Amino acid sequence: MAMTFLEKYNERVDKVNSLLCVGLDADFSQIPARFQKLEHPQFTFNKWVIEQTHQHVSAYKPNSAFYEARGENGWQDLSLTVQYLRENHPEIAIILDAKRADIGNTNQGYVGAFFDQLGVDAVTLHPYLGQQALQPFLDRVDKGLIILCKTSNPNSGEFQDLETTAGKKLWQIIATQVAEKWNINNNCLLVVGATYPEEIKEVRKLVGEMTLLVPGIGAQGGEVKDTVQAGLNSDQKGLIINSARGIIFAENPSLEAQKLRDEINLYRK
Repeated sequence: MAMTFLEKYNERVDKVNSLLCVGLDADFSQIPARFQKLEHPQFTFNKWVIEQTHQHVSAYKPNSAFYEARGENGWQDLSLTVQYLRENHPEIAIILDAKRADIGNTNQGYVGAFFDQLGVDAVTLHPYLGQQALQPFLDRVDKGLIILCKTSNPNSGEFQDLETTAGKKLWQIIATQVAEKWNINNNCLLVVGATYPEEIKEVRKLVGEMTLLVPGIGAQGGEVKDTVQAGLNSDQKGLIINSARGIIFAENPSLEAQKLRDEINLYRK
């Protein structure tokens, strides 16, 4: 039986001693000009980034928006990126940041497109439609389902911080619901932004050992020390710490990835 997403991720964490995820947010307008002129510009850029950074990372996370914006050509570049990782670095987890959610029969289409056609290991999802709607994803025991909980953007509190009749904020309800009722197959994770370290700490208390995807380090202002100290589980893991722009658009992506991995590990000790 093939490894589950979490088994694959944790095995890689142990092998390279890294909680780092690199976001392959290959915005066509920002990738260097030498790539823009090529037949497959985003894929070729991603391949270059991957070869610069793979020894330091445990996951890659392409954001589908940057590829969908280019239509068929962008989707092909995304597909080539996933194929390249699966063939050349199969031990590294692939997360598609697609933030999808819909009624159940529509989600069947997303499941087929992302997991069976594209071949990613995990996907980000909205919880708003509830467990029944997401059941086609939840049934995929082998894949990672990363549910939005407390996102890193400054105005995330517009809805996520609303207090319910139970006296708890919506993000607290989401964390508890996913951990206690949705995670039957141990394939659920939560998104909690590095820009909210106190919320990371609270989520860790609510969900126990569950793994958290943490965006917001670097360009968005999240601090590594606060994130790691708030979010580690009892195994000194339980975090997928993502950085995109600060690594992929750097002059030396390898150096920036190594520096961030080492900074994360400094606070894991």
